[in-house]
Amino acid sequence: MQTLATLPKDHEAIIADVTSVTNTDVIALRLGELGFVPGERVEVIATGPFGHEPIAVRLGTSRFALRHSEAARIHLQDPK
Repeated sequence: MQTLATLPKDHEAIIADVTSVTNTDVIALRLGELGFVPGERVEVIATGPFGHEPIAVRLGTSRFALRHSEAARIHLQDPK
């Protein structure tokens, strides 16, 4: 399953789930609070110049900058 960390720039996908890496993964919880929840569309709109990090993503009308380690928690399904 593809993650947001591997989604190419200018591509859009639907969030399948957000995975916690530990039982108390505060980053995964925070992503959910920000709206990174199953069924939402997300698009990579820019990447950083070195190592393509951070990545800028659009979620609804909001934009966020995420580290690859954060984006790797967000699993995607292809848009239909």
